[in-house]
Amino acid sequence: MVFFRNQLLLLSILFISVTSLSAADDLDRFDEEVRQLAVECRTDVVAQFNLLLTSGQLSVPQLFDTFYIPVPNTDPQKFRTQYDKLSDGVVRPIIDKILGYDKRLIFVVIVDRNGYLPTHNSRYSRPLTDNADVNTKWNRTKRMFNDRTGLAAARNQKDYLLQRYSRDTGEVMGDLSVPIIIQNRHWGAVRIGYKKS
Repeated sequence: MVFFRNQLLLLSILFISVTSLSAADDLDRFDEEVRQLAVECRTDVVAQFNLLLTSGQLSVPQLFDTFYIPVPNTDPQKFRTQYDKLSDGVVRPIIDKILGYDKRLIFVVIVDRNGYLPTHNSRYSRPLTDNADVNTKWNRTKRMFNDRTGLAAARNQKDYLLQRYSRDTGEVMGDLSVPIIIQNRHWGAVRIGYKKS
């Protein structure tokens, strides 16, 4: 009798694990649309970075630069890299275009493997003010998003990662990310934050 009870317990555990895994892998219709937008964004961003690399405007070591130079007197702290200004020029039009596809999208960004966000959407790149709360909400570019959600997105190398989280602005949203690979090296990710209603 104990043997059968243990077998039933083992089967129950296996069944729960399998259903949990398959449930986590299933994207609903809108999640799938967001995933496709993330893939489109990644394709365009990688193409632009490759153009910068082949034209000599940017080198591979510069693009993978992790020497983050603090921008003085910024709160939250901002950083510069060897490529962030170039990223502003070529990435912002791409991420703004993707953001404009659906009003449920909150942000579309790229982050490196450490969660550094060199270029944000125009919506969140407003001029800095003396008010840290205003800056937190409206000037989110060139910041380090290395919280648990941010690092999981930045370092994920599977096809996609879908997370639900509470943003530092208080909004609860989905965060779907896809990895960015440049010249066979994992650079970081495209992250899309969105609400379903």
